[in-house]
Amino acid sequence: MTVTGADPSSAGPADAVAAEGGAAAESGARRAPADSRAVSLSPSRAGDFMQCPLLYRFRVIDKLPEKPSASATRGTVVHTVLERLFDLPRGERTPAAAVAMLRPAWDELLSRRPELAELFADGEGAVKAEELADWLAGAEKLVERYFTLEDPNLLEPARRELYVEAELEGVEGGLTLRGYIDRLDVAPGGDLRVVDYKTGKAPSPQFEDKALFQMKFYALMLWRRHGRLPRRLQLVYLGSGNVVWYDPDEADLLAVERKLRALWEAIRHATRTGEWRPKRTRLCDWCDHQAVCPEFGGTPPVYPLPVIPAQA
Repeated sequence: MTVTGADPSSAGPADAVAAEGGAAAESGARRAPADSRAVSLSPSRAGDFMQCPLLYRFRVIDKLPEKPSASATRGTVVHTVLERLFDLPRGERTPAAAVAMLRPAWDELLSRRPELAELFADGEGAVKAEELADWLAGAEKLVERYFTLEDPNLLEPARRELYVEAELEGVEGGLTLRGYIDRLDVAPGGDLRVVDYKTGKAPSPQFEDKALFQMKFYALMLWRRHGRLPRRLQLVYLGSGNVVWYDPDEADLLAVERKLRALWEAIRHATRTGEWRPKRTRLCDWCDHQAVCPEFGGTPPVYPLPVIPAQA
């Protein structure tokens, strides 16, 4: 589908979506708004709780530090390049131009987050040039593969890195859904397409629901905030060269809304009672918090919030 940017001065719902969050989209950095509320839920935090309630506690309540990840950092750099690629005029959005943006994007990220230097440092803090070069080469492959999946010269995204939030009505205490959309396309007829870049490989069909849940979360926010149901949700998997798309309907998003209500009630219950149960899965192998997890013989930090015992 060839898309075009929307005119923010027009009054249509799709244009209102496109016009929202312009400053965040142009900044190239994901920053929570100044009025960000504690009573909020993002796709990643919802995913944390579903994966392991104790992981949610460690990240949201205890705010335990986690080691930088080379793969996650590469994903951040690649996302930055794909966002800035559309700053170039049509015809100049080439693989070579995109690859040339990688090292500057890494250097810029490193200036903001100097702790990432440890990813490619030896015991004395010196840079392991060969490891850094291999890591950048891996990022180059991902960027080059993008051009086999889409032609950016045929696209003009309405928004990139779009921050969206929406109130979920009828929730005790209130709940704000929030998240960043990698790219929002608006077709000439007004249809919305939500696009998310993934630097990993496409999951097997039995695990697609987890990725689609994130996309439906975005779609629900857009629908509730602007009254426009996105026409298409599209996942671009750079690791395997796959594009997965899904066309949601109202029933899909109502089901996600019900799920989020139940999920938030479970989070509120755990917050009040301090009962954050660990859930052991294969993903535990990549968790930074095994030392304080009961599943691995550890003891969590003292719970920092007041506890209201659950009623029998």
